Parts: sequence; structure tokens; C-alpha cells
Amino acid sequence: MNTLTNRYLAATLRSVPAPRREEIASELRASIEDMIEDRTGGGQDATTAEREVLTELGNPDLLAAQYADRRLQLIGPTYYLVWLRLLKLLLSFIPALAGTVVAIVTAAEGKGFGAIGTGIVVALHVFVHICFWLTLVFALIERSHTTVDLPEWTVDQLPDTPVRRGIPLADTIASVIMLVLTIGYLPFQHYQSWVRDTDGDNIPILDPALWNFWLPALIVVLVASVIFEVVKYRIGRWTWALFGTKVLLNLAFAVPLAWLALSDRLLNPALGVRLSWLAEADNRNSLGLAIALGAAVVVVWDLVDTAIKTRRQTA
Repeated sequence: MNTLTNRYLAATLRSVPAPRREEIASELRASIEDMIEDRTGGGQDATTAEREVLTELGNPDLLAAQYADRRLQLIGPTYYLVWLRLLKLLLSFIPALAGTVVAIVTAAEGKGFGAIGTGIVVALHVFVHICFWLTLVFALIERSHTTVDLPEWTVDQLPDTPVRRGIPLADTIASVIMLVLTIGYLPFQHYQSWVRDTDGDNIPILDPALWNFWLPALIVVLVASVIFEVVKYRIGRWTWALFGTKVLLNLAFAVPLAWLALSDRLLNPALGVRLSWLAEADNRNSLGLAIALGAAVVVVWDLVDTAIKTRRQTA
């Protein structure tokens, strides 16, 4: 008969081991009938009592897992923390390392800016593969009931009490990465840019004549900025001396950049051969003004934000 009880039994028994199905069916049917009898004995309608009893027993798949002693989880509490710790460790550097190596190799092959996209795609692929294969390994260990001797937790593993720093590590890392990328781009654009002449040869974005003085000088300022970021993090908070140093470094980079842009000495004159709109003086002047204003806005914003932080941390 297609009663609710029979349907519930069928849904439960399909997920339990075949040798135990008859035993579980008899036990479960008897339990259901007893529970229904208790309710009808109190004057409740049999149909309503049956529906309420089955609702109280809950999802048949969950009940079947309890009968079969089967875990309804991919990775249980025994291995979860080990899995999570190892996953975080591997994801913290392997995808970025793989993507960087591939991007460098691709760039060396003459792919230019396309190497960046290739590196990002590889990093994402590695990220997904690490998540999948590590999770699969732990899931198989969980279901094979393999005994793994995990080290017992002790109080010696407790981390030190975190010290509140005014200079977050994440901010320092981000700043250093941006500075290093900028330093690397200056010589990189000289040999690999997105602009080519009619013969397919590279056209540098910046005027090659700047290598006589200005580009090396700007690189020195950027290297000094990297050192400043490390020193700032070691000190742990903003001071007025650090603020003054940052003002000097920002002006040492932004003022020459703005002057070169406004005097039409920043960009390579050869760009006008391939980019017709740069061949007109008005367009070059407008672009130079935009670069100078952009540099000024960034410097002012950065220094105002830094001054506010310094005032708070020295109060």
C-alpha cells in the first residue's frame, strides 16, 4: 500500500546497508505504529497522527545515516582543523608563486602585458586544484577510518598575545608590492610595452632620454620608499619624524613627475607615430596636465590621511 508509513520506510531503507534492511524495517515500522497508537489512544485521528509521527521522525535520509552510522559531512571534527590549517598554508603562497613564475616566463617570451593575464589564470587554476585535491585526500581519510596519529594540543601552542600596532602588516605588504611593481615596470616598459612600430619593434612608453638622469633618480626614490615602509612597520606606529620623511619622499617623486609631464618630457615622442592623437600638441599638453593633477591629488590625499593617523597615534 502507498501509505505515508510505507513511503517513509522505503525512503529510509534505500540508504541503509542491504543486510540490515529487514531488521531496520521491522524495528522502524514497530516504532512508528507504537507512536501512532499512543496518539490515537488519546483521541487523535489516525491519519493526522501518522503525519505528525513521521514529521517528528524527520528527514528519512538523516534517519538512515543514523542507522548506518554514516557521517553526513565531508570532513569531520577529527581532521577539520588540520585540513583548514594546511589549506591556509598552501593557499598563502603556492598560487601566487606559480602565477608569478608563469607570468615572468611568458613575459620573457615576448607576450608583454598578456603575461599578467596568463599568470592570474594559472594562479586561479592552482588555487582551485589545491582546494579540491587537499579536500579529497582528507575526505578519503575520513571515510576510510584510517587512524592518523595527530599531535595532541598543548598550552605551548598558544600564540602570543597580539600587540596592537598602528601600522598593519597588510598595509605594509601592499605598499611594498606596489612600489616594487612600479620599480620593475620602469625598465620593463623600455623593452616590452603595448605599443609597437610598423616593424613590430617595441616603443617605450616613457621617453628613453629620461634614463640619463630622471628615471634612475625616481627609482632611487622608490627604493628609499620601500626601505621607509619596512622601517615604519618595525617602529610600529606613526611619528612626526616618519611623517616628515614621507612628505619628502612623496614630493621627491611627485614633483619631478609633474614637472616632466607638464613640460612634455615624460612620454616618448615616438608614441605619436602609432597613436595619432598624441601627435597633436594640445592633446599631449592635456594628458600632461591630467598626469600632473593626478599625482598632486594622490600626494595631497595620502599626506592628509597620514597626518590624521600621526596625530591620533601621537596624542
